[in-house]
Amino acid sequence: MAEIVIKNLRKDFGDFTAVQSSSFTIADGEFFMLLGPSGCGKTTTLRMIAGLELPTSGEIYIDGEEVGQKPASQRDIAFVFQMFALYPHMNVRRNITYPLVSQGMPRAQIKDKLAEVARILGIENILDRPVGGLSGGDRQRVALGRAIVRDPKAFMMDEPLGALDAEFRERMAEELRALHDRMGATTVYVTHDQLEAMQMGDKIVVMNHGVVEQFGTPQEIYDKPATMFVADFIGSPPMNFLRFDGTVTEGASKVTLNGADIAVPVQHEAAAGKLVLGVRPEHVILSDTAGLRGEVLAAEYLGTTQIVTIETAHGEVKARTGAAQSVRPGETVGLDLLPRTLTVFDDQTGRALRSNLNAEVLGHG
Repeated sequence: MAEIVIKNLRKDFGDFTAVQSSSFTIADGEFFMLLGPSGCGKTTTLRMIAGLELPTSGEIYIDGEEVGQKPASQRDIAFVFQMFALYPHMNVRRNITYPLVSQGMPRAQIKDKLAEVARILGIENILDRPVGGLSGGDRQRVALGRAIVRDPKAFMMDEPLGALDAEFRERMAEELRALHDRMGATTVYVTHDQLEAMQMGDKIVVMNHGVVEQFGTPQEIYDKPATMFVADFIGSPPMNFLRFDGTVTEGASKVTLNGADIAVPVQHEAAAGKLVLGVRPEHVILSDTAGLRGEVLAAEYLGTTQIVTIETAHGEVKARTGAAQSVRPGETVGLDLLPRTLTVFDDQTGRALRSNLNAEVLGHG
């Protein structure tokens, strides 16, 4: 397998810039997620890594070799598409072995490789069936088998589970991650589904408008979002934003909202003007004695938990609380915010005011 290094990657389509100044490293054997909304540049980035699109500028290294201007056929990459791209006139066996037959591999070696891949994917019993009559899950396994059988340096996957229904998609995501762990393959996976990315990925790049907003582990991106976009895109419900005018000095340990002092982690840059305090719903505690207060607008019952929506002087807040906690629309409640989980943002730039965030983490460099 291989390490993949991206340096200042850019792709222009006429006057439109699809990807701009992207830099990140995908470690050997890593399951790497390219995450973002439609049109953010994630699929274009994947296609440039695979060689299906050539970059306008920048460098792509696969296993130490610069391949940015080389065609896909010279990169030893296997691609798995959302719509499977199987040959309908061939059965499962011939679909999987087609790349090896095209390469002129000896028949005995092809037979051994097919047997290994079929065992890994659990499809030994359907090898002689036509692909047209298979379920969506089985067709996706066949598409994966055709990629795996080549032993490529890396796998590129463009929303491979997007065509499956929700229940089967979740099961296939678990299978795909387990398959990756068994093989130790370098995998680059495009998705717009944040739950899929958090569930499967070792590292995640979050993209927006062609820019890498943040690069890190799922926990880093969830707990310490680099921008308001990341904080809003990751999480269900997303992070709450409480807007206020004020000043934060470097190393400050509190901010003041509506006369109430709120403790924050001691790691913020100095800033003044329009600021935003970010807090995850599960880190909002309803309390009778808290200084920050608001009116309950609604409570959404979810079984073991509920989402309580509260209107405050600094904006709407959603709190995830236990289902047994009694709240009624119209009543006034206090809100305690867990200090270690809070993030202060600059409202104009959307950047988190953390002194330990640098250009590499933000991905703008």
